Amino acid sequence: MDTQSHNPALDRRVEELIGQYAERSASLAWLLCDRYEAARVAYDIVDAEGRSERLTYGDLKRRSASFAAGLASLGVGPGVRVATLAGKSTEYLIALMAIWRLGAVHVPLFTAFAPPAIALRLAGSAAKVVICDGAQASKLATTDADLPTTEVSHVVIIGESQALPDSLCTQNFNDVMAYDGPAIVPAALGGDAPFIHIYTSGTTGKPKGVVVPIRAIAAFRAYVEFGIGLRDGDVYWCAADPGWAYGLYFGVIGSLSTGVHSLMLKGGFDAAATYRVLDEYRVTSFAAAPTVYRSLMCSDVSAPGGLKLRCASSAGEPLTPDVNEWAETALGVKVHDHYGQTEAGMLINNHHDPRLARPIQAGSMGIAMPGWKAVVLDRAEDVEVPAGEVGRVAFEIGESPFAWFSGYEGEPEKSAEKFAAGRKYYLSGDLGRMDDTGAFFFSSREDDVIIMAGYRIGPFEVESVIAAHPAVAECAVIAVPDKIRGEVIEAYVVLRSSATPGPRMAAEIQQWVKERYAAHAYPRRVHFAAELPKTPSGKVQRFVLREWRKSAVPADSPASLM
Repeated sequence: MDTQSHNPALDRRVEELIGQYAERSASLAWLLCDRYEAARVAYDIVDAEGRSERLTYGDLKRRSASFAAGLASLGVGPGVRVATLAGKSTEYLIALMAIWRLGAVHVPLFTAFAPPAIALRLAGSAAKVVICDGAQASKLATTDADLPTTEVSHVVIIGESQALPDSLCTQNFNDVMAYDGPAIVPAALGGDAPFIHIYTSGTTGKPKGVVVPIRAIAAFRAYVEFGIGLRDGDVYWCAADPGWAYGLYFGVIGSLSTGVHSLMLKGGFDAAATYRVLDEYRVTSFAAAPTVYRSLMCSDVSAPGGLKLRCASSAGEPLTPDVNEWAETALGVKVHDHYGQTEAGMLINNHHDPRLARPIQAGSMGIAMPGWKAVVLDRAEDVEVPAGEVGRVAFEIGESPFAWFSGYEGEPEKSAEKFAAGRKYYLSGDLGRMDDTGAFFFSSREDDVIIMAGYRIGPFEVESVIAAHPAVAECAVIAVPDKIRGEVIEAYVVLRSSATPGPRMAAEIQQWVKERYAAHAYPRRVHFAAELPKTPSGKVQRFVLREWRKSAVPADSPASLM
């Protein structure tokens, strides 16, 4: 039964977007900046003290054109990889638009990366130029012989920094901006041209390179329309860091593709600052990772009254149901959980667009976005399974006009693992089920499923129950070998500051799961941790927890056994 019905108006919109971003004359400078009225607000960039700088599309066009001329003098042109190791700022936005104005390819580097992670991405992408915050420059100065050799020849510094090795030619951002050279004609390379070279988060192993073509923006734009529900007059704030896919695809590209008034907050997360920005800037649409909503929920700061939020969205990890029990009162809206991947953008959503909106179901990722055909495949065979049965979440490429991923850069074996049935299906790597209305429910990563005494248990189901305990801030569960049952569940739990770890709390959490989920699926052991191991993008690394467990978690580790 085909549960993914088609709306002719939405189908036409999908075709229109594909035509716009896939055309042979597509120019990023035009699509993301130059076509807008000069006075139109692109961003308000807000610092930790509440001071702000307004960037109009006219400002962005003029300043990025100047910076592009300076980059061209450093040898940057179509196809050249240019990395950014910079936090959210006006300079960051100008640099991105300048890179794309030249037809060059942006390599995002998250500012929390250590030198090995940076070197891996610079070497893998063959980046020639790095645009870098002064405070980050020392990470490029390492002399560690074990790190891969990069091809970086120029470093452009935002602000002040220490001296870098003589092998790197360094220039100040403002000096590059002031370069007096010929005006740049915006590149028009067409929809197949690459514009981003990004790396996966490494949740399950070594990060892999993904080269994104301009035509992928059709899918990104569709998500901010259908999933986030952006419309004229909105004030949009995506709190995700643009060093990662969600923040870059939808906090920057999605915003610029719509011309909506957006916000960018410098610095790390702070509950009081988050509420202040939501209130003072009258934000109508807010998007953030589940960690942000949970941190707000667990903070001692209360949400101000009178927030103007119309839409709240979440992506990156499954959203546990307890968040919406809090959000409806605290924020005035429910948080809509959305599902996607670096290799595709967003795929399955609890959409805000009224033509696709449905009542929120606890634990549901929502329905497939127009432009994607989502299915559930048998675990062993490449055949679709009936509604209600857990299997591999996949996407039928021939019925998914937004699909753009063709494989990982330079990794044919890993690329082949992402497709099935002669490339008929793109495999998400996740397990889930679809009900008879087309709603999807996440179960686990394919390699995280727990099989205990014949029962198949998805970690997320157990984690959702544990997370609802009033003493729990966040949690993750893993499988541990057991001679009798094959595997059993063990939990790693971060408590709220008011709670005390110990055997009594562990027993309380175990009983909580027995009563609210299933008697057989309670965690046999509860480990209390100061924090959970995560990728820099905020995704829990269960494989690290399994390593902790194998080594019996030394006493000086972040976790203690109970």
